[in-house]
Amino acid sequence: METADSRKKQEIIDAFRFRHATKTFDSARKISAADFELIMQAAQLSPSSVGLEPWRFLVVQNHGLREKIREVSWGAQGQAMTASHFVVVLARTVRDLHYDADYVSHMMREVHHIPETVISSMLSGNYKAFQESDFRLLESDRAMFDWACKQTYLALANMMTAAALIGIDSCPIEGFDREKLETVLAEAGVLDREHFGVSVMAAFGYRINEPRPKSRQELNEIWKFVE
Repeated sequence: METADSRKKQEIIDAFRFRHATKTFDSARKISAADFELIMQAAQLSPSSVGLEPWRFLVVQNHGLREKIREVSWGAQGQAMTASHFVVVLARTVRDLHYDADYVSHMMREVHHIPETVISSMLSGNYKAFQESDFRLLESDRAMFDWACKQTYLALANMMTAAALIGIDSCPIEGFDREKLETVLAEAGVLDREHFGVSVMAAFGYRINEPRPKSRQELNEIWKFVE
């Protein structure tokens, strides 16, 4: 007998099966404000290492700017101009994420309200060691930026899953020249390159073509239980 629990499980699996990397969207169909807010909330509520939320999301609805983005993004040729909503996901730089940066202090104190004794211990102990030796994030600016980009992908996945659960299509996009794209965004006045860089992009909307059947490796090929 079908139960509420089994129905919920099936809804989740159906959403993952529904989701695919949509290459071209129906440009005549627009996502409602309420539905896109759900997608934004999915990003907002996503986890991040040490709770630093090292991201910012640019929703590019200006078609002139989208065209400039398309010109430097080989992976967004069909999506940039047809998606209902086009999102550029930014990741913070080492300037904001170094263990003694003002942004780190702000997040711990003003956002998460962590007790001062805990903050002091983290910044002189575990978190400092995490950056200096555990993950060696201070070896280069790129090491820290790549670590921040990892966090943005958690939010990206949640955005796409939330969208799929309400019947909205999406496509994650890495196919772009980062230097040229950041120049385009900086010249448009929407990117401060001292504090942010481009991590990934995502398009949201409604499919115009049905995708091929989904193919994946079997569960027993990718999962191993260690007893």
